[in-house]
Amino acid sequence: MADAYPHRPVLLEEAIAGLNLRPDGVYVDGTFGRGGHARAILQRLGPQGRLIAFDKDPAAVAAGEALAADDPRFAIERGSFAMLERQMASRNLVGRVDGVLLDLGVSSPQLDDPARGFSFTREGPLDMRMDPAAGISAADWLADASEHDIAEVLKTFGEERHARRIARAIVAARGQTPIRTTGRLAEIVAHANPSHEKGKHPATRTFQAIRIFINRELEDLEACLPQAVRVLAPGGRLVVISFHSLEDRIVKRFMREQARGDAFPPDVPVTQDQLHPALRLVGKAVYPGAAEIAANPRARSAVMRVAERLT
Repeated sequence: MADAYPHRPVLLEEAIAGLNLRPDGVYVDGTFGRGGHARAILQRLGPQGRLIAFDKDPAAVAAGEALAADDPRFAIERGSFAMLERQMASRNLVGRVDGVLLDLGVSSPQLDDPARGFSFTREGPLDMRMDPAAGISAADWLADASEHDIAEVLKTFGEERHARRIARAIVAARGQTPIRTTGRLAEIVAHANPSHEKGKHPATRTFQAIRIFINRELEDLEACLPQAVRVLAPGGRLVVISFHSLEDRIVKRFMREQARGDAFPPDVPVTQDQLHPALRLVGKAVYPGAAEIAANPRARSAVMRVAERLT
């Protein structure tokens, strides 16, 4: 499946530079995908270097296990990067990791495989689970969710202006026939959405919202970020690539708060050292260049942020 639906890593060289790799370092790839970033990291590690990856997707884990069979420096765990600290503790690596990379969102193989149900442009079962063995599918959730809950998900995770109207249309449509395919959901949303962004399909925000909700993507991100700080060694880097404003807002706020340190009343005189900041921001936000976007249009919304663990 990996060959049939290839994945092109976004901001590859920029992410590698952001990690500031050491040949003998210990690194974590929180979203293995098909191993684009992981293989680039391994190419730069020496014999003593280690890379541990995570992924929810069984197809991605299978690709990772094949890589692990050929490279003893690499290991992969099936599951969310929200279990980062627990897995590092089991390896006695808390406070000893030199870099954590999180490449967020959905991968190209997931989008391109109609059987996974992520894409509104490809007819397939309405699933959307990154791990098809965990949780409920998008179709099952839509079959039982209230109109209010559907609208809240579309508004909160998709920032969809017409959330209530679309939710109403979904509930009305499912009353006639169950919504079991991506094509039917996309059609319902397209008819219900009176206006949408130029150049984007009317169902873009709806599919994004349901996918994020079904996979608990933002909850996992918020759980992982403080764990990443705790597992990093002094000087270790946290590199996060986001693909929409909800993710980036969480990452940006977290890194700034950790770089600011403890919260004191504004009239209390304290020095920067007394605030005990945990992170140092490294550079500004990084965006793909024109050449990368031309070669891989899915990179256009990416933004990368980097921070370094202080003592």
